This record gives sequence, C-alpha cells and structure tokens, in this order.
Amino acid sequence: MAKSRFRVPHTLVLLFGMVVLAWILTLILPAGRFERVENEHGREQVVPGTYARLPDAGRLPPTAILTAVPQGFGAAQEIIFFVFLIGGAFAVLRATGAVDAAIGLLLDRLGGRPILLVVGGVAAFALGSATIGMAEEYIPFVPVLVALFLALGFDTMTAIGVLCIGYGVGYGAALINPFTVLIAQEVAGLPPSSGLGFRLVLLALFFLLGVHHVWGYARRVKADPANSYVADVEVPPGLVVDERPALTGTHVAVLVATAVALVLLVIGIKAWGWYLVEMGALFLGLSVLLALLARMGPTATARTFSAGAAELTTTALLIGFARAIEGVLNAGQVIDTIIWGIAQPLQQLGAPAAAVGMFIVQSMTNFFIPSGSGQAFVTMPVMAPLADLVGVSRQVAVLAYQFGDGFTNILVPTNAVLIGILSIAGIPYDRWLRFVVPFMIKIWVAGSIALVVAVWIGYS
Repeated sequence: MAKSRFRVPHTLVLLFGMVVLAWILTLILPAGRFERVENEHGREQVVPGTYARLPDAGRLPPTAILTAVPQGFGAAQEIIFFVFLIGGAFAVLRATGAVDAAIGLLLDRLGGRPILLVVGGVAAFALGSATIGMAEEYIPFVPVLVALFLALGFDTMTAIGVLCIGYGVGYGAALINPFTVLIAQEVAGLPPSSGLGFRLVLLALFFLLGVHHVWGYARRVKADPANSYVADVEVPPGLVVDERPALTGTHVAVLVATAVALVLLVIGIKAWGWYLVEMGALFLGLSVLLALLARMGPTATARTFSAGAAELTTTALLIGFARAIEGVLNAGQVIDTIIWGIAQPLQQLGAPAAAVGMFIVQSMTNFFIPSGSGQAFVTMPVMAPLADLVGVSRQVAVLAYQFGDGFTNILVPTNAVLIGILSIAGIPYDRWLRFVVPFMIKIWVAGSIALVVAVWIGYS
C-alpha cells in the first residue's frame, strides 16, 4: 500500500486557520489596554505604566471569525485595489513585448554573470527600504524579476529571494526609514536619524549575509533544478518568457515611459506624500500611455488589463484574510495584553540580555501588528522607559525595534505585502518558509550579536 503523503494546505487555508487561532486567543487571554495620548503629530501613542485589565469587555462570538474576513478586506482595500491595478498595468506592459525584449537584452549582457544581478537586486531593494521605506512599491517588480530569473535558468524562489531578502535587510537596518526608525526615535525622544553610522555598518553586514543566502540557493538550483523548493509548483501564466524579440523603437519608448513612471513614483512618495491611491492612479495612467505608444486598440487594452487584474484575484483574497487576523485580535482587545505580558520578563534581565529580549519581543509583536509605524507607536512608549530601567540606551531599544519589525516582515503571514508578493509569484507560503527560515536564523543570531555589541560600545 502506498504511503499517504501529507500535503500542506493552501495558503488561504493556513490564513483562515490563523484567524480561528486569533479568535481562540481572545477567549483565553484577558482583555486589557494601555492608555493612549495624541502626540504633536496627531498620532496616538501608549502611555507607559497604564496597562489595565478590562473586566467588562465582552467576548467575541464565533461569528467574529467570519465577519473579520470582510472587515479585513475593508481594512486592506487600498492595497487590494492597488494589486488589481498593478496586475492590469503589467499585463498591458507585457502585451507590448517590451519586457520580453528587455529581458533578452539583459540575458545577453548578464547571462554569464548572474551573481551581478543577485548582488545588484538585493542592494537596490535594501536601499529602497532602508531609506524611503519602500514595501508595497516592490509589488510591480515581481513579474519582471520572476521572468528574468526564469530565463536565466533559476526559479521563482530565487527571484523573490532577491526582492524579499533585500526588503527585509533594508527594513531591519532602517538607515533613515521615515515609517519606522524616525518614528521610533521621535517616540523615544531621540534626535531624528541619530546613530546612523552604526546602522550603516550593520546594513553592509546584513546585506552580505543576505547575498550569501540567496546566491547559495541560486547556485544549487542552477546546478540541479530538482533542488528547487518550487520544482513541482506551476509558474503563474504570463511570467515565462517564451520568445525574445528584438528591441525596437516602440519597445524603447515603452520602457522609458515605465522607468519615468517608477522615478515619479519614488518622488511622489518622498516629496508629495503619495501612497497606495496615488500609486494606483499612476499605474492606471501608465497603462493608458503604454497602450497609446504600442498602438493597442481600446478594446484590446481593456481586455488585456482585465485579464491581468483577474490573475491576481487569489492575491487579493490572501491579503484580505491576512488583515483579518489582526482585526480579530484588535476586536478582542488582547493585543495590549500580549505586549504587556511579553515585556514583563525583560525587567529581570541584565542589559545585554534585555536588549536581545527586546528584539524577541518586537519580533513577536510584528505578527500581531505588522504595520511598522503602528508597532512603533504601541511598543516604543513601553520599551523606551523600560530601556532606562534595565540599563539599555534608548537608541539600543530603537535598534531592537527595527530588527524585530524589519526582519520578520519577510516571515510573518500577517504581512499583506509579503503574502501579495508570494501569491503573484505563485510560491506557496510553506515553500517560502523552507527558504527563508534558515536566513531568519542567521539574521536573528547576527542581530542579537549586534545588539550586544551596541550595549557594550554604549550606542546612543
């Protein structure tokens, strides 16, 4: 009799199971809350030492498991609609043939030196996250990266490894990330961007660690495709380059327009406060412009755009379910209880151990509060005074927050950006864990050593 093989459930099943688990936690844990005040920027932050139980808080009914899902879609509507617009825009871009022609050109130039593509890709994504806090903005790069690495003889995991490892390293080092380190320093009462030199050194070290991990995997796949973690997973349609047409003047115009749009995207985010709505509008406008440059008819453009958006329906579902997990915990009023509970033991530790303990606490918190800025406003008002008590500088406490928030962004399934990226590339979450967990172990060890060193050198 053949042995039955255990199959990991679909990512949607795993996420729904986590929604159920979140509801169970609301039954087990007591409801509690910190007092919050509004700071000078109009944002709420926790008042240390004010945690109190809420004995009159009601328990969530079982129906909350179901209602949390549509509520999750509502909370994540901007990123969901952005994903649909990205899918449509990329489909139009692919229909012009410019991407396939550009990939062919890159293959001619880099075919014998793929290490340059890995190093350059990880560096670009790390710098984007470390400086201007790019995350959702990377979603448009997924199809291009996947198509390029497949054409080079690698797999989808290598492509997403380059993107996500860079993303995680950048958010972890967070040189001047306005959404994480600058907010955390503000809450902790530190000068903005202070301590930058040490973070620059750490970024270089974490970058090398990331490149080593991705390139090691890529070499194994190149040597034997059977070593791929996604060897038996079908690549989503539209991500494989079957032909490499010659680069024409129209293709060049399309690529220039796309590059200008990406530059405009970066400027808009940095200078004009753009976010998902404006970004989605930009890609919608780009779709129209590309159709005009390629002389695609209105009906053909509409059909292509609709088909591209439809291909990302599963991605949109996963994002909504991921956001539902946080929604259940918020509705049950247990997130503050969890933060308070895991922070208490830190007061009994020495300074180096307390710094590492803060790293662990922030890593755990990122599962429940995947928003970097949201986590800063909830945990830093608690961690900053705690750092004073245990003999750790507040700059070290901010560093522990950065590591905990940034590195686990590429691990926790509650991060809608990660789930969206994996879904677009067709990578099941369990396969991603096989790739990323070994890296996480390395980066957790390296981050812990960095925190101990920071304590020893009096980093402030």
